[in-house]
Amino acid sequence: MENSTFNELLESVQQMDAIVKGKVQPSRENFVAAVEVKQIRKKTKLSQDKFAQLIGVEVSTLRNWEQGRREPTGPAKILIRAIANDPVHVIKACRK
Repeated sequence: MENSTFNELLESVQQMDAIVKGKVQPSRENFVAAVEVKQIRKKTKLSQDKFAQLIGVEVSTLRNWEQGRREPTGPAKILIRAIANDPVHVIKACRK
């Protein structure tokens, strides 16, 4: 690994550590509102059961998101955003 690449990675890890410790605020956050989750699912024409199965979460988790009691996090948040941006290809890839 080149020295400049290593230095960039090290800086990223140090920034992440500062964010996790609450020393600085993140420069950006990827946010999926509960209302969006329901709209995205309805756009796919999938039931709650089928959509939850597709993205690998419990139906109760999906319901909590759709009703605003919880927000998706981590990989689920990214997968939902991907489905919103390109539902045909992402759903096809998830089903393989």
